Amino acid sequence: MHLRRLREDRGLTLEELASRSGMSFRGVVYIEHGRRNPSLTTLLNLARGLQTEPSVLLGVFDSCDRSGESD
Repeated sequence: MHLRRLREDRGLTLEELASRSGMSFRGVVYIEHGRRNPSLTTLLNLARGLQTEPSVLLGVFDSCDRSGESD
């Protein structure tokens, strides 16, 4: 859902993101729907297609419980 939200916020269709990322349409769909886990290279390509930093794609993990972390 995070990837879909980022894509939609930028006004991109699945086809446009796939083209900008150098990926197949189906590959983007599978990642958006959680059917595939993207590799690091794929994350970099998606970030390029979204014209954002790769860390933004990983931002979904910022809300995870970090109670076990030390300061």
